[in-house]
Amino acid sequence: MKVVLLAGGFGTRISEESHLKPKPMIEIGEKPILWHIMKYYSQYGFHDFVICLGYKQYVVKEFFADYFLHTSDVTFDLANNKMEVHNNYSEPWKVTLVDTGLNTMTGGRIRRIQPYIGDEPFMLTYGDGVCDVDLNELLKFHQSHGKTATMTTVNIAQLKGVLDIDESDVVRSFREKDETDASLINGGFMVMNPEVFSYLKDDTTVLEKEPLQRLAAEGQLMSFHHSGFWQCMDTQREMKKLEDLWQSGKAPWKIWEK
Repeated sequence: MKVVLLAGGFGTRISEESHLKPKPMIEIGEKPILWHIMKYYSQYGFHDFVICLGYKQYVVKEFFADYFLHTSDVTFDLANNKMEVHNNYSEPWKVTLVDTGLNTMTGGRIRRIQPYIGDEPFMLTYGDGVCDVDLNELLKFHQSHGKTATMTTVNIAQLKGVLDIDESDVVRSFREKDETDASLINGGFMVMNPEVFSYLKDDTTVLEKEPLQRLAAEGQLMSFHHSGFWQCMDTQREMKKLEDLWQSGKAPWKIWEK
């Protein structure tokens, strides 16, 4: 199953860093947060990634093109025009990097990568958030209910999409959050059936607006509640929180050895 990562936005709320690079390339522990997300999925056996790019896409492409330079010791023999990579550790990843447009909205970006997904279900999340959700249980839950979409829901006081969820975990409504809310919110880490593409009209489509609202109204959006760790990185304060967790050796999302 492929994993789609949304990594094309401008990251305006963390502009101190994102004016230099896309937000998913901002580093935690000297590695882009995008890398952390991919490592997490990979530990559950998901190794095939489709990354939706836009703003400063070349930074992401160069990172993967020169992956060994970023992750290994290297000897350059300039006289003989040779490069030797030491202690090489290759990730078991297949990474497809797709230019989904500079100003394209989230739903439009997903619509543009349909040729790389085909007629299969896929994982989907944002390129700026980590958690310790059990991805095997998430997928099992999605496969059990037969609906079009499942999103991981968390109860965090943040400005994200608010959900009205019934006793059967069906999302009945979806709307933007305001500061007075204390409801469950969209935490990303979704599973989508290919039928979702029919809800995506064009580049102006915002996934979190009409598509998810329609899915909710039709009873096709399910909630997988996660009560454990979840953190997005919208601000420098949140970036520092993630960095501190990493440096402490207690990052909940670090479930790999190296």
